[in-house]
Amino acid sequence: MSPAEEHRTIAGTFTDRVRGVRDWDVPSPVPDWRARDVVRHLVEWFPAFLADGSDLRLPAVPSVDDAPVGAWEQHTTAVQALLDDPANAEIAFAHPRLPQSPLPQAIAQFYTGDVFLHTWDLARATGQDDRLDPERCQMMFEGMQPLDEMLRQSGQYGPRVPVAEDADVQDRLVGFIGRDPAWQPSS
Repeated sequence: MSPAEEHRTIAGTFTDRVRGVRDWDVPSPVPDWRARDVVRHLVEWFPAFLADGSDLRLPAVPSVDDAPVGAWEQHTTAVQALLDDPANAEIAFAHPRLPQSPLPQAIAQFYTGDVFLHTWDLARATGQDDRLDPERCQMMFEGMQPLDEMLRQSGQYGPRVPVAEDADVQDRLVGFIGRDPAWQPSS
């Protein structure tokens, strides 16, 4: 799957979860985050990341506080347009803290993967379907394990949450990134 197709699929699932939220102030599995903070994170970190490694800029979107659905939809539409534009396929993404790579691959690796993981957070927080693609879970879990120490030191992942030896790959991935797979919203 190309980075554009991958983003279309993964962001499409996240968009479905965004549209299904009934209460944006419910707690999420990410400590100190509410459902709206999951969207805020994705909408706010990526434009700065993109600007640090390229001359491309995303258009401003509505405030997540005022319009979380609108902010997400405008943001994801802009990211998809960036990936769909053939002129961007050969742009070298040169972030100061990462090896240089083609822009679409950098987006797929860092951003689309983050959207995939945060789909679980938003779905679990809001009582929606939180099942993730098992093949993608397996690929990410295997790819992240050798980077365990570096990922923990980055501050982007909490301590690994232990899971049963026979846990499915989604629970192993969720535990690896520092979430409790058994987390439930408080009633």
